[in-house]
Amino acid sequence: MRNYPEQSLVEEEDFALSSDIPEAVTIRQAQLSDIPAMLLLINDYASKAVMLPRTEMEICESLRDFLVAVEDGQLVGCGALHFYTQHMAELRSLAVVPDRARSGLGKRITEAILEEARHAGVDVIFAFTYVPGFFEKMGFHTVDRGALPLKTWKDCLRCPKFQACDEIAMAYMVTPGAEIYMSALPSESAPEETPLFPILGTPRILDKF
Repeated sequence: MRNYPEQSLVEEEDFALSSDIPEAVTIRQAQLSDIPAMLLLINDYASKAVMLPRTEMEICESLRDFLVAVEDGQLVGCGALHFYTQHMAELRSLAVVPDRARSGLGKRITEAILEEARHAGVDVIFAFTYVPGFFEKMGFHTVDRGALPLKTWKDCLRCPKFQACDEIAMAYMVTPGAEIYMSALPSESAPEETPLFPILGTPRILDKF
């Protein structure tokens, strides 16, 4: 979820697995009209140094990644599924409004994202988090972050704790045997001079969000 290490995105209870969600809550694909509320929700957490901030341009570029939870016409939560390879995607930007904490809304959004991943045919879903208990209950398990695609680190370059991150990497195997895709190491034939990680301080053009 790309949080800062000082504190969790939420307490474990905030993403409780209860099912006390009113039937009026709808989980659907994000729309352009949802962007202001999404920015407000995500950047409110970012202002507390528990999520990376997002700009309007970034949300627009990745809008199709997002699902939102809506109740009585108001956005009450969101989450994104961002594809990195043919086999792997990241669950990120998972957030619920404070008055929906501990209601099970986080579970509903996560379940919807996992179902979307199955429909797309992805094999592995991973997440970076400080609330591993929630993800464990959802079927994720802790993995070595070095086994994840190198492109996942481009968001980390924006974090002031990049050199001392203790965020937990977790993964959900959508298909049996998907562990074979958990490798970001270059093949033996790759040139020796190919850097495994970007060299900080060297000007480069980052991949798009």
